[in-house]
Amino acid sequence: MLKGKTVVVTGAAKGIGYAIALAFAKEGANIVLNYRSNVAQEAIQQIESYGVSCLPIQADVSKFDEAERLIKEAKKACGSIDVLVNNAGITRDGLLMRMSEEDFDAVINTNLKGAFNTIRHASSILLKQRSGAIINISSVVGVMGNAGQANYAASKAGIIGLTRSTARELAPRGITCNAIAPGFIESDMTAVLKDDVKAKMLEAIPLHRFGTVDDVAQAAVFLASHPYVTGQVLHVDGGMVMG
Repeated sequence: MLKGKTVVVTGAAKGIGYAIALAFAKEGANIVLNYRSNVAQEAIQQIESYGVSCLPIQADVSKFDEAERLIKEAKKACGSIDVLVNNAGITRDGLLMRMSEEDFDAVINTNLKGAFNTIRHASSILLKQRSGAIINISSVVGVMGNAGQANYAASKAGIIGLTRSTARELAPRGITCNAIAPGFIESDMTAVLKDDVKAKMLEAIPLHRFGTVDDVAQAAVFLASHPYVTGQVLHVDGGMVMG
């Protein structure tokens, strides 16, 4: 179903974004790999090893005009955009009473406005095609909240509202829009945590393990492949949030 399709993944140089790009490549999709600062040539070669094309495009999606350029270049090079995955995100953690305006704005601009920017510019293409899928990466923090992450939680909660509004607006043309809310995912950050901290985190996860980037990537492939699922938030969190 995804073979030969064009998938744009933002913030895809590493981590969850790169895993998502790789998962789509394994399904035969051509990848537009967006990054903000740099991307390893090995990452591009790994994607291409599945017999698909990989077009790296540098752009800061938090900026309206750069997001527009990303989408236009992707459309020009590939002829269509079939799946848009909004993964680009940053953290600037800190207690609310000490958080600077700059740190709040930076996280909102990248995580939430960045998703709006790409959807805004891609929607006209998708509407003309009368098909397509948009997948936004949220977080369990956007549902539960978390001390020291008021900016991040606000951005990820905003993603959920953006997803559901987009789903309602674009559904009449056959376009789906869903969100994925990952929980604790194995990463460089969790690898350096002390054992007692990891144990406490695991207590909050009914499946008693951290998620992997592949867990999130497979959820993205599912949502892009299912034309009758839209406006949903898929929790990939080992059962942290139920209901």
